[in-house]
Amino acid sequence: MVTISSDVIRGYNDTMILFLLKIAPSYGYEISKNIKALTSEKYVIKETTLYSAFTRMEENGYVESYSQEADNGKRRTYYRITEKGKAYYNEKCEEWKLTQEVVEKFISEAN
Repeated sequence: MVTISSDVIRGYNDTMILFLLKIAPSYGYEISKNIKALTSEKYVIKETTLYSAFTRMEENGYVESYSQEADNGKRRTYYRITEKGKAYYNEKCEEWKLTQEVVEKFISEAN
């Protein structure tokens, strides 16, 4: 099975994470599982990539983190999208449409 390289998708990790956070606040492992499931395992985000993205997005004001006790009694760090994060997500969606339009000019259906 062909999978997507992290180099190809790197610029859209934030978009995928923010998409999931628009649905509901979440924590790292759950977001990782959801990305894997939604992509039918064609893309698996690395833990270091995920937490680097959280750090960067929190520094930029796109997400906020907070601590909450899980069902098992352990504390987890959860993330929620901010208004600034929603605006950034919308910008990245528009950027993707343009990127897709440009790259498709160079993709041949005939091999």
